[in-house]
Amino acid sequence: MSFADLKRKSQNSFATLTKELEKTNSNSSGDERLWKPSVDTAGNGFAIIRFLPAPDGEDVPWAKLYSHAFQGPGGWYIENSLTTNGGKDPVGEVNRRLWNSGSDADKETARKQKRKLSYYANIYVVEDSMNPENNGKVMLYKFGKKIFDKLMEAMQPEFADETPINPFDLWEGANFKLKIRKVDGYWNYDKSEFESTSQLKPTDDELETIYNAEHSLAEFNDASNFKSYDELKTRLDAVLSGTVVATKTAAAIAEEDVVPFTPNFKSEPAPAMASVDDDDDDAMSYFEKLANE
Repeated sequence: MSFADLKRKSQNSFATLTKELEKTNSNSSGDERLWKPSVDTAGNGFAIIRFLPAPDGEDVPWAKLYSHAFQGPGGWYIENSLTTNGGKDPVGEVNRRLWNSGSDADKETARKQKRKLSYYANIYVVEDSMNPENNGKVMLYKFGKKIFDKLMEAMQPEFADETPINPFDLWEGANFKLKIRKVDGYWNYDKSEFESTSQLKPTDDELETIYNAEHSLAEFNDASNFKSYDELKTRLDAVLSGTVVATKTAAAIAEEDVVPFTPNFKSEPAPAMASVDDDDDDAMSYFEKLANE
């Protein structure tokens, strides 16, 4: 490019760079398919989303993933758990020994090393007032047990006067009002609720466009997103023994594993602001299982 061309295009180049910077700042994970709710300075957030049906060729409209994220003398252990697909995981084996040792200190260590439960689903963003550029997009949403329980309650209501709905249905589903409050320093979703049932869009052509824009969920459980048992055990031994001196933060470790979207969240640390009890119920059943084995 000649100097004259450079001068002529300088303003346009700056505008382009500015747009790229905004995109980078708004999505630090580098995954533009993943939607994340936002909150204001008081810790409150609101958005309206619609859960979408299973993508073409898949049977379930959500993916379930277990992972671990904790720090030991040898650094951070941030990996997907092989228990996601029913396999044996070295962290589970260590936690089992700790839980059954009879020591309260060992039980507390096991709690800190417990697996974290996450779900992924396709959503249509109806209203995201803090990030209006997301409105009308089909995106992936990562959420915990509290939101999943809201979905289950909609499908299997507790009381006889409540009508069950399929929240993933395009025609007879319902928009979900995601309401976030800051309670004791953590995000709380208790006030979130479904609206009345409605068709997502007026015409089948519009609905088909949304359906065709969905992202695969099966990839989250693909073997390529999990290290082998031996690899995980080697890493775990290093973290717990302290034989590997780690000077990097969890965020730095996570950044090394970020690639253009493949559902590989094995090195993503848990968000700093998350629901305090998203997976507590699952954790208790997990520890009860450890005690019985």
